[in-house]
Amino acid sequence: MILLANDCLLLRLSNGESVPLRAEMISFEVSDDEPTLLDADFINDVAAAVFHYFKHDLQLPTVTMGEFCEAMERVLRRFAPPAKPVPVVVSDLVLEADLGRLADESAGIELLFFTRLRAEVRNRLREAPAQLRFCGLRRCVKQLVGTRRWSRRCCRLRDQIVAFLRGYLQAETSAASCPVVVE
Repeated sequence: MILLANDCLLLRLSNGESVPLRAEMISFEVSDDEPTLLDADFINDVAAAVFHYFKHDLQLPTVTMGEFCEAMERVLRRFAPPAKPVPVVVSDLVLEADLGRLADESAGIELLFFTRLRAEVRNRLREAPAQLRFCGLRRCVKQLVGTRRWSRRCCRLRDQIVAFLRGYLQAETSAASCPVVVE
């Protein structure tokens, strides 16, 4: 058995594999499309603090990717600027929301995007629309991935967003009669 270095933490991935990780190995890139309070250095500092929390405060030898991401999200939510309301167009009870705008407001951070998307869907369903329409999926995905060209990573994220919406809407009893369109 190989001993793990004192400054390492095992990160358990979704496929069951564990990867040794040091705090300085964690880094994030933030797209420069729109200025934000959450720059890459700040996010990297937050990641190092979350790493320290698990390694030294909780003294955990292994952390799942989900646990690490949840802790990052909780910390970043406290520093994120308040969400601006997403423009909604009401036409015969058809509510429309712009996914690209949600991605912009999330500063290109997927964790914040999914949190805002969940809140947006919940708020729209309270209005009992005949149809719920989300537009700007392509722009949203490219914003979150931080690329100008469509790639396989974009396809994966697009599928994750659609699966997230499907799963959330299936869990909501009020959404049973509301068709959702994602463009």
